[in-house]
Amino acid sequence: MKSIILSAAQRWLAAVIVGLVFAAGATPSWADLVMRENEIVNLRLGQKVFVDDGVCPAGQIKLVTGTKLAVGGVLPTKQCVERKGIKR
Repeated sequence: MKSIILSAAQRWLAAVIVGLVFAAGATPSWADLVMRENEIVNLRLGQKVFVDDGVCPAGQIKLVTGTKLAVGGVLPTKQCVERKGIKR
């Protein structure tokens, strides 16, 4: 078996490439945030939109998700979920 010896530049480049691969896989899928439900335009299947309209109890926010494909477009499902992070 042959031993592979890398130069410092090659090790650095390999580390950068591995870091970029991990960073690309770790990026969160952010949901949109709107203030009123009528601001949601062209909801796509699987898309998640947070609606901060004050309908949900304190500490929660409304989550609208495109769940079913119908003749007239995507049908939304609405539920109150725990608000994570700071209020915008």
